[in-house]
Amino acid sequence: MKNLWHYGVMRKAATGFSLAIEYYREEDGRWLADIAALPGVTAYGRTRKLATAAVQALALRLIADRLEHGEAVPGPMNVSFIAA
Repeated sequence: MKNLWHYGVMRKAATGFSLAIEYYREEDGRWLADIAALPGVTAYGRTRKLATAAVQALALRLIADRLEHGEAVPGPMNVSFIAA
């Protein structure tokens, strides 16, 4: 992990993590997007694109909630999503 200097104070660089999105197609044509690394983060959409947007928004809400309640490491984060 590289170090960064910020306002004269040495800090460790933020570590990033990727959240894999798994997709399933229901018999009625709806798409289901699921992030297994975050239990309960699952969303439906009429299209794969809508399901992706919904599950990403839900994941970000969960991460924000954890940060607000001190359940995650404080500091900057780099989050990206990878379609599996």
